Amino acid sequence: MAWSKLKQQLESFLSPTLHGRVEYLSTSYRYLPDKAGLCYLAVDKKKVLNMSDNGFRWYQTELEIKNDPDIQVPINTEEIEAVRKDTKGVVPEDRLVVMARNRKISDIAKEILSAQSSLCKSNFSVTATKFLSISIEESIESNDILLNILALIDKRVGKKRILNMSETIKVKHPIVQYFHELRLRTFVK
Repeated sequence: MAWSKLKQQLESFLSPTLHGRVEYLSTSYRYLPDKAGLCYLAVDKKKVLNMSDNGFRWYQTELEIKNDPDIQVPINTEEIEAVRKDTKGVVPEDRLVVMARNRKISDIAKEILSAQSSLCKSNFSVTATKFLSISIEESIESNDILLNILALIDKRVGKKRILNMSETIKVKHPIVQYFHELRLRTFVK
C-alpha cells in the first residue's frame, strides 16, 4: 500500500482528541536507493517514535529491563504458588515473591527486546497494514510495540478501556506507557 493511502487510513482511526497532536511522518530518498528512509510518529510536532532511533530509552540487554524502575511487575498468588511448588516449600515466603518476580520479568524482558528489535520503516508499513486488518483487541493484547501504540491512539478504544488497561501497561515498553499516558491526559481535560 502506498504511504499516502496508509497514512490517510491511520489518521481516519485517530482519536478525535489527538487530531492535530499526533502525526504520522515518513521520508524516503528517491535518488539514494541505498539509503533507507525514516518513519516516525510525532506528538505536538516533536518526534517521539523514530523507527531508526528513538528519544525514549532503548534497552540493550535483559538486565537493563530487569533493573528499570519504570517497569512494574505485579505478581499474583498463582505465580508465587508455582515457585513454592518448584522449590518444594523450602524457601522463605519473602524470597518466593522475589523469585516469582524475577521469573516474570525475565519473560517480559525477552518480549520487550524482541518487540523493540522489529521497529524499522519497512516494518512500520507492514505492522500498520496489519493493524488496519485485525481487531482492536488483537492489537491491544499483542506484544508488538507498534500495534499497542496504534491501538492506544485509536478512536475505537474508549475511556473505560484505557482506564482499565492501567495495570497491564506497567509491564510494556516505556514508549507504550507514554502513549497510554498521553491518551489518559486527553480524558482529564
